[in-house]
Amino acid sequence: MPESPNSLFSRLILPALSLCWRELIRFVRQRSRIIGALATPILFWIVIGAGMGHSFRAEMPGGSNFIEYFFPGTLVMILLFTAIFSEISIIEDRREGFLQSVLVAPVSRMAIVLGKVLGGTILATVQGLLFLLLAPLVGIHLGITSFLAALVVIFIVSFALAGLGFCIAWRMSSTQGFHVIMNLFLIPMWFLSGAMFPADGAKGIMRWLMSANPLTYGVSALRQSLYWTTSANLRLPPWSVCLGISLLFAAVMFTLSSMMAGRRVAADLQ
Repeated sequence: MPESPNSLFSRLILPALSLCWRELIRFVRQRSRIIGALATPILFWIVIGAGMGHSFRAEMPGGSNFIEYFFPGTLVMILLFTAIFSEISIIEDRREGFLQSVLVAPVSRMAIVLGKVLGGTILATVQGLLFLLLAPLVGIHLGITSFLAALVVIFIVSFALAGLGFCIAWRMSSTQGFHVIMNLFLIPMWFLSGAMFPADGAKGIMRWLMSANPLTYGVSALRQSLYWTTSANLRLPPWSVCLGISLLFAAVMFTLSSMMAGRRVAADLQ
């Protein structure tokens, strides 16, 4: 028999919302995480953008300079830093014993995944929107449609990255190992997303890697959202295609996270 709405709420939605709220409270109390997640990408955007502004001309509306071209990529970096690092709490919860108590509670593993991923998604989305307020400073003027389109993309990309962070953190036993994976895998993933240079300028295997990188389509969808009302040829895949691939990326990451959490790990219950 199918579950009743009350049973579904008590076993899935309520535990997920509780874990999500816990993630938000924890983040707000740790001000260093707020500063680090925002300040590092903004500093990176200003320093790299200003340094390469005279040597790189991106084909963007109005013949913009590099700092404008780099804006969507920096926004995605904020999403990546916030969503991925929020999942470090899984390692901390395991060390403190909280994760073990959650695993033996009468709630579904999907609720645990949803709560953790949704918490990271909301944190990343809020910080991404804060950075989006700086768009007029580089000549990007958002209308209602472009803002809503950007919001949708930001949320989907944040959800996908939070799911990816969950998959990485679930098997990790130390934050040091998590940072190693971040440096070896996630940062190159961001570099090969079209955040710093267009995919059509890459050659050979680099262009193939950028095409196979799911984050490339998130950056492309966000870039097109910011220039929604312009008629310039950005030489990017259609927005709907980029959004569809980003949705698929998010669904795959959430499914993998649920499958990993569904396997009872003996170490988590000791």
